[in-house]
Amino acid sequence: MTPLLPELYCRDLATSLSVYLGPLGFETLYERTGFARLSHHGAELMLEEITPDSWFAAPAAPPFGRGVHFQIATPDAAALHRDCRAADLPVFRQIEDAWYRAGDRYLGQRQFVVADPDGYLLRFAEPLGEARHHPAEGRTVT
Repeated sequence: MTPLLPELYCRDLATSLSVYLGPLGFETLYERTGFARLSHHGAELMLEEITPDSWFAAPAAPPFGRGVHFQIATPDAAALHRDCRAADLPVFRQIEDAWYRAGDRYLGQRQFVVADPDGYLLRFAEPLGEARHHPAEGRTVT
């Protein structure tokens, strides 16, 4: 069993799959009516089309996923960013190099944020390594 496997509700599974399997570069692990389990370089998630039996703590209203975004590791953030822009996906935050302080070191990643068809925010991140000192380039989060 996967330790954490988010399941995202969607209004139209076919529309969501066209984005996830197209410009976002996911692969289908398996699919059944109204449902798909997907993978992007080992990161997995599930998509489920909304039905009367769907579990919601409040009424479903787009954009979905308010208050949460998902970071997904990717080997080439710049290429994926270009693919998303070419497909006219709504890029929420443009590509950047960011360094996050973690104790006495900084962890770097090249990242961007895109919205899926239902408004879920997906942050794709390519590792840039680790630095002992404040990096000279990129945004730093302390």
